Amino acid sequence: METLKSSESPITVNPEILGGTPVFYGTRVPIKTLFDYIRWGYSLEEFFECFPSVTREAATNILTEAERSILPNND
Repeated sequence: METLKSSESPITVNPEILGGTPVFYGTRVPIKTLFDYIRWGYSLEEFFECFPSVTREAATNILTEAERSILPNND
């Protein structure tokens, strides 16, 4: 079992939770779901309404981490 958790990356990867799909720490909500909602045109508020177990901080940290990996040196 691999668990990645910090204030910057609240991700859990565990083969016993959704077959090892990366999920928000402490939930069964796949990280991919956040990106799917954005891609499909939903707002973050709609995502939080559908997945209340995901905190705003966790989602924001995931988006920030994604931005940093795509747009390095974006200060």
